[in-house]
Amino acid sequence: MSTTKPLTIATVGCGSRALTYMKLAASRPEQFQIVAAADPIPERVAAAKEISQNPEFRSFDSADALLAEPKLADILIIGTQDNYHYGPAKTALLKDYHLLLEKPATQDLETTEELAAIATERGLKVVLCFVLRYTAVYRKIKEIVDSGRLGDIISLRASEGVGAFHQVHSFVRGHWAKSQESTPMIVAKCSHDMDIIAWIMGEKCKRVSSFGNLTHFHAGNRPEGSPDLCTDGDNEHKKNCPYCALRYLDEDMEGWLKMVYPDPEGIHDKEAVLEWLKNSPWARNPYACDNDVVDHQVVNMEFVNGTTAALTMTAFDQGRSIEIYGTKASLRGGDANKLHFGKDIVIRDHISGEIEEIEIKVPEKGEEGYGHGGGDFGLIDSLYQIITENSDSASLIENSVEGHRIAFAAEASRLSGGTPVNLAD
Repeated sequence: MSTTKPLTIATVGCGSRALTYMKLAASRPEQFQIVAAADPIPERVAAAKEISQNPEFRSFDSADALLAEPKLADILIIGTQDNYHYGPAKTALLKDYHLLLEKPATQDLETTEELAAIATERGLKVVLCFVLRYTAVYRKIKEIVDSGRLGDIISLRASEGVGAFHQVHSFVRGHWAKSQESTPMIVAKCSHDMDIIAWIMGEKCKRVSSFGNLTHFHAGNRPEGSPDLCTDGDNEHKKNCPYCALRYLDEDMEGWLKMVYPDPEGIHDKEAVLEWLKNSPWARNPYACDNDVVDHQVVNMEFVNGTTAALTMTAFDQGRSIEIYGTKASLRGGDANKLHFGKDIVIRDHISGEIEEIEIKVPEKGEEGYGHGGGDFGLIDSLYQIITENSDSASLIENSVEGHRIAFAAEASRLSGGTPVNLAD
């Protein structure tokens, strides 16, 4: 029987991401004990308490209220909205909490680097939730690159298909629809991708240029006669509009609904859900919203050693893909490769022409660790060792801020019409 003392966890912001991390932590009682949570929505705090199975669990109605108390736990999970990461994170660090901080770290590069400096100065760990690093697929790709199997890496090409309904849910109707109230799309959604690119390339980025626009989800493409609120429409409207909010009531859309509905356990009461939906941002016609983030963007990167990388983000595809071109071999991997060729990773040797196919067991929907291709599971599975044994330090904020630098530079370039941004500046 293990005598290891569990690390205690408190949480501010009990949305879907934080509840996922708490569930995974609670499944490891020998490593973690959940002791407190804060959220302005009581049902979410109640869900956190239920997950904790801790009779001494403490509930708070705000991050400020929780952080006004003497230090309550070893680790603070910060799952608040992007525009409310920095304040709670800085306060928590000054109270000597380790952090599990949802990405992106903050709304700008300066405050992200400030948190990294505070953590280093105080000997604390800030683990950014770059869960893709913890998926079996990307860990295998990183292992292959580091082994030298591909030779020297010359260039990389990656893509993220956000998924059209995901785009509408999160970036047209949802919390990340307006840059000033959250973060730009390339930061909010693609900081994952920028982190993976920086992690795999293993070099500092030198220059970035970027183009992108909001081309489809705006009033100019609104179908004639469509209602301001989808809930004012009928079945014909639902049938004709793939983004109709009435689709949230369908059984196969429960996952999206759970992310925003205040009572995660009450989603089967369709009448209550419909009444709530009518008065929520998620009832809006997606062509009649106040969104301003892009629905497609390309980013070009040049690294200090002369290598290059490119990322395409689009609302109109599904899943992530990556291609890496080395002096000995090339690699293709990710969702598109799996969909079209049935393999997670394919390597082609330049000299022999031999093709190596690699299949990786990825959790399926409903299995433990399903989220983000197993990345959610992998992150929490590693968290105890990261905090207690200094393992996997590459995921700490001071070692993984490079992807943030690239993402913020990409947005600066896009806003300037594609003018390259020198990261040394």
